[in-house]
Amino acid sequence: MFDDADPLLHRVREIALAFPDAAEKVSHGRPAFFTTKVFGYYGGSIKVDGEYRRHDQSLMVLTDPDERSALLETPGTYLPAYLGPSGWIGVDLTADTDWTEISELLDASYRLTAGKRRVARLDEITR
Repeated sequence: MFDDADPLLHRVREIALAFPDAAEKVSHGRPAFFTTKVFGYYGGSIKVDGEYRRHDQSLMVLTDPDERSALLETPGTYLPAYLGPSGWIGVDLTADTDWTEISELLDASYRLTAGKRRVARLDEITR
């Protein structure tokens, strides 16, 4: 379901694996970035007229509920199948990707899932 040589995946890996204790595993056929919980998935899908459409070159992240609505109004974002109802959004990486924004979204998702000690370590690193 993914091409390991995909340059967009390479860039996402570079960002995601820089977080403290971050690792990668394949989950449901897609790269997933995690500590004890997943904070990012590469690739996603949406359900349109009862059928699933894949978004292979996208990133799914968990978002703060207060920011979710505004993020979903941003061009290139979507509500992913399965994970959308649990607070996740998808971001299409095939257009003009703002990698600073992608880094910020991964950072926010990491902070929601990583636990206090890892977040404290991240804060020490980014000071």
